[in-house]
Amino acid sequence: MKSVFAAIDIGSNSTNLLIADSTGETIERIVRSTRLGAGITKTGLLGAESIERTVSCISDYAALIKKHQATEIRVVATAACRMASNTAEFFQQVKTASNFSPELISAEQEGKLSFSGATTSFARSSSKQILVIDIGGASTELMLGADSLKTTVSLPFGAVTVTESELHRDPPRPEELTNAISLVSDAVDDAVHMNPEFASADQIIGVAGTIVTVAAVELGLQQFDVSKLHSMRLKREAAEDVFRTLATEPLVDRVFNPGLPRDRADIIVGGCCVLVAVMRRLQISELIVSQHNLLDGIIDSLRNKNS
Repeated sequence: MKSVFAAIDIGSNSTNLLIADSTGETIERIVRSTRLGAGITKTGLLGAESIERTVSCISDYAALIKKHQATEIRVVATAACRMASNTAEFFQQVKTASNFSPELISAEQEGKLSFSGATTSFARSSSKQILVIDIGGASTELMLGADSLKTTVSLPFGAVTVTESELHRDPPRPEELTNAISLVSDAVDDAVHMNPEFASADQIIGVAGTIVTVAAVELGLQQFDVSKLHSMRLKREAAEDVFRTLATEPLVDRVFNPGLPRDRADIIVGGCCVLVAVMRRLQISELIVSQHNLLDGIIDSLRNKNS
C-alpha cells in the first residue's frame, strides 16, 4: 500500500491543500481564498472573521486528509502569521477544530520549500542559476539557487498588503499605482544591492496566485487549465498589458475578465504592481509559470524523510 502525504499552506490570502502519494502523484490539490491577512497592515492582528474562515477551511481539509488516510501531515503558516501578534490564539483554534498543530516557518524556511516545489518539474544543474519569484498575499519571496537553494530575500509586499496600504480608489488612481510600484522597486533595489546575482539568473520561474492569474488572463482562459498554465512563458510585455487592462477597470467590470477568479479580482491589481515592479527592476523579459509551489516542497520534505 502506498503511503499518503498531506500538506496545508496557511497563507495570507489563501489556505491551500495538497495530498499526494509516495510517488508524488497528486490526489487532491485545492486552493481556497480565506484572506487570513486581511487588515493586518493596519491592526497587526489576524481578524476574527479571517480566523473563522481559515479555521473552517482547515477543518474541511482535515476531513479530506482523514478520508485519504494520510500518514504524514505537515501544516505550515507564513507571512501573515509571522506579522500578527495573535498568532498563538489562531493556532490554538486550529488545534481545537482539526487537531493539527500549525508550524510557523521563517522566510528562509518558506524560501527553501518554495524553491524546491517550484523547480520540481524543471531540470536543475549546478551550472544554471534559477530565480524563483513567489508573490503571496503579504510578502514576496525572491529565491536564487541552482541544484539547491542559495539565497532567499523576503520583500514585505504582497497582493493583499499592497492593495490595502496603497490602492484606495476604484479603479486606482495613476499616482497610487506609481507609488505602489516605486515602493516594491525600492525593496528590489535593496535586494539586488545585497545580492547582485539576482539580476543575472539564467532562468526565471514564477509561482503562486498573482502570477498564475496574470498568465490565465493573458490566455483568456474560461476555465482553469493546469496543462495550459504550467510551463507557460509569460513575457513582460504581456504582464504589463494585463496590468494596464485590470488597473484601469473598476472592480464591477474587472471581474468579467476571462481567467480572473472573482475572489481574487479585488487584490489582483496590487499583485500586478508587485509583479511588474520586479520584472522591470530585474529586467526580466519573460518568466516560466510553475503550478508547483510551497505545497510541493512540503510534500517532497515528507517523502524524503520517509525514503
